[in-house]
Amino acid sequence: MANGAANGAANGALSGADGLAGGQWRAMAAPLAGRLAALRAPPSAKSRRLASEAGFVWSPVILSLGIGFYFLPREEPGWLLLAALACLTVALAGLSFRADPPLGIWALKGVARAFALAAGGFVLMAIRAHMVAAPVLAFATYGPVEGRVIDVDRSFSDQIRVTLDQVRLPDLAAEEPDAPIPSRVRLSLHGEAPDFAPEPGARLRAVARLAPPDGAVAPGGFDFQRLAWFSSLGGVGYARDPVTILGPPDASLSLFAFRLRMHLSRAMQAAMGGGQDAAFAAALMTGDRSGVNQATNQALRASNLSHIISISGLHMGLLSGFVFALVRYGLALVPPLALRINGKKVAAAAALLAATFYMILAGPDVATRRSYIMAAVMLLAVLTDRRALSLRSVAMAALICLGLEPESLVEPGFQMSFGATAALIVGFDWLRRPLERLPKFARPVAMAVLSSVVAGTATTPIAAAHFNRIAEYGLVANLLSIPVMGFLVMPFGVLSALLAPLGLAAPALWVLKVGSGLILLIAERIAALDGALLPVLSPPPSVLPLVGLGGAALLIGPSRGVRAAGVLALTGALLLWAGTERPTLLISSDGTLAGVMTDGGRVLSKPKGGGFIAEAWLQDDGDLATQIEAAARPGFSGPKGARQTVVAGRAVTILSGKGAADRVAGACTPGAIVVLADRLDGPRPTACDLYDQRRLRRTGALALYAEPGGALRIVTGRGGAGYRLWNWHPRRWKGAWPSSDRR
Repeated sequence: MANGAANGAANGALSGADGLAGGQWRAMAAPLAGRLAALRAPPSAKSRRLASEAGFVWSPVILSLGIGFYFLPREEPGWLLLAALACLTVALAGLSFRADPPLGIWALKGVARAFALAAGGFVLMAIRAHMVAAPVLAFATYGPVEGRVIDVDRSFSDQIRVTLDQVRLPDLAAEEPDAPIPSRVRLSLHGEAPDFAPEPGARLRAVARLAPPDGAVAPGGFDFQRLAWFSSLGGVGYARDPVTILGPPDASLSLFAFRLRMHLSRAMQAAMGGGQDAAFAAALMTGDRSGVNQATNQALRASNLSHIISISGLHMGLLSGFVFALVRYGLALVPPLALRINGKKVAAAAALLAATFYMILAGPDVATRRSYIMAAVMLLAVLTDRRALSLRSVAMAALICLGLEPESLVEPGFQMSFGATAALIVGFDWLRRPLERLPKFARPVAMAVLSSVVAGTATTPIAAAHFNRIAEYGLVANLLSIPVMGFLVMPFGVLSALLAPLGLAAPALWVLKVGSGLILLIAERIAALDGALLPVLSPPPSVLPLVGLGGAALLIGPSRGVRAAGVLALTGALLLWAGTERPTLLISSDGTLAGVMTDGGRVLSKPKGGGFIAEAWLQDDGDLATQIEAAARPGFSGPKGARQTVVAGRAVTILSGKGAADRVAGACTPGAIVVLADRLDGPRPTACDLYDQRRLRRTGALALYAEPGGALRIVTGRGGAGYRLWNWHPRRWKGAWPSSDRR
């Protein structure tokens, strides 16, 4: 009985415990069940509308994530992965548009849509990369080049530069029948006068040195090969001798816009008497920048006015706004018309036509097309009785731009234009009430100042990351120049176009030239001020994505938590930027130039040659010195063809010039690094680490970092760039590497 009583007591206790545990579980599960029920409860119509609005505004940001992830892998994504992602995109898109949500949870519809956009962005970018594929030179060559002129601009060295299509390379075709012939090449014409201007569509012949587009001048730097790939540019080079025109210009319709642009530009410059102010005015109105020299471009960059010469949102906005106002107020002066038609919509249609003509005239520049899309979306909003300036219209324009040219995401123009536009819309929404309290006469001035401050704040980190410069007086320059653009340049440019068929354009062209000269004067004066340019270190690759995501979260975040996360992302980007480590030694991909970092700045191995590479290195360092000044700093020793320095206790020798290969044995001491600007035939030395041009072709540019403890870390350009379509494509075209080793 005692045992039975004990067992009964024990069973009773266990039953009580089980009951208590069950009660606790039910109590704990109740909130979870309530939350699940809340998630499954269908949202109200207002909540769905707000969620749809927020989701649409965030759509280009999420699409950009997928596009950006495409550029991360070191190897090109395979077709199997792309097919899987495409199927995932379709499946998730189907889930997001179902009438009933998956698992009964309404929030999952938004999650599915977001993942569909991201995966779709990755697939879209991959498809675009394959669609623009064009033959690229497999190796450098020298000989005759023939082609049709399809574009004219100026090179880094201030020479006239032409882009040719329908390319023929007679010598290369005869020697290497299987070698790929580029469909498009770009040549700097060093043998021509500075004012040489070939006719659009003219077929010319030049004896030139052509080479495949080169990669980044330093590991992790700007990748010109990628830019050339998406421009279908298969070769770049220069011609020392004058070119020969082979025949009359091509009169085909495909070059109509190019012919019209060059004709109007030359006519405008002739009517205005020539000079840089006339060339600048022609560039603003037609998009032809071949007459604007490097001195003018430098002044515009130093004063933060370089955006003015690139036909972008400012030009499209001023042009369409002036045409809109001209047509609308013109119709208001005719009461019978004003009472019978919707003047606002007629003006919007006229402005849209004017913007379309301006876009066609200015040519296929990415910034021009992007600004046209933004202007067109806003004018169509007026035609459909929607709000023209809203985050929704900006999102629509961004989606169209990314859908047509997803690679534009990584370009500074896309980032700056959409960042500035979104910041202006949100900023003025925040500042609307304070502005309304100001007297009416003060509001235009306040709006002009605030516009420059808000847009400048949004674009400064992006511009600094891409161009390594901050224009200290850029705000002042823009405040002085933008009114001139708005009241003199664009209005009288439009009037000159309207009056030209009547032969009455001279007065309008005179005002246009005066306004252009005034902007150039402002740029020159601002650029000449002490401290006009503040150099900035090139940031790590992770900084710009953080800036973009942080800025988007701060501007369009739906809650305080999201906006706070945006502030944290921006803070993290600045901290990463501040901790940037620059390479101790840089070596160019051809071995002809080296630069060692010292306490006094980077020291270059030679004062001339490789000017583009030298300037890029110094800019990335945040150094305003010229190549000559950097080469005069102490850091290298030895004669011209055998420059020497020491990095992390190891001797580094740069051998160049005639007989450089013969000097390798003398420079190859134990532990030394020897860079040979030539090929070394025969056995390679083992005592030193030798980089000749054969090895540098495999590694690309080199960056050497001195680590604590005397170690030396070497980063190669190839290691950073990986094996993508734009840098290993020669093997994919008909014919592999040519038999002669001329690569």
